[in-house]
Amino acid sequence: MRGLQAWYPTINKPSFAPPGWIFAPVWTVLFFLMGLALWQVWRSDASKARAWGVACFGVQLVLNGLWSWIFFAWQKPLPAFVEIVALDAAILATILLFNRVRSSASWLMVPYLTWCLFATLLTYGTWKMNTINPNAKEEHIQINLDDESAGGIQQGR
Repeated sequence: MRGLQAWYPTINKPSFAPPGWIFAPVWTVLFFLMGLALWQVWRSDASKARAWGVACFGVQLVLNGLWSWIFFAWQKPLPAFVEIVALDAAILATILLFNRVRSSASWLMVPYLTWCLFATLLTYGTWKMNTINPNAKEEHIQINLDDESAGGIQQGR
């Protein structure tokens, strides 16, 4: 995803944003736990709660993937924030449905919800920190390393 490498490093992020290297190991653990939870529910006796839980799991999985596209590929923090709030709700619904089938499966989903709530705060913070005030005049700073006059820095509006 080009936005992850080209756009994300250039935008303002909240001070509590974790370093980039942490995401791969965290998501590896979370997807393992999610898969284990789904497996526990899938292997339980057929019921409406199981069917709804599996369906809700699918919905939240699609929303999870969609957030990455909205935020990184399309570079739209506000729509990504709205979408991740829906993702949080879908994860919570999945946890509640999984709990009706097998409580251990619901507990396996709690770290995922916790991480996504943290990502919700990051998304909100990133949106707010990169929102341009339409009434403010944009200031550009240009650095020319070849120009020795004024230290090579020019400022303009």
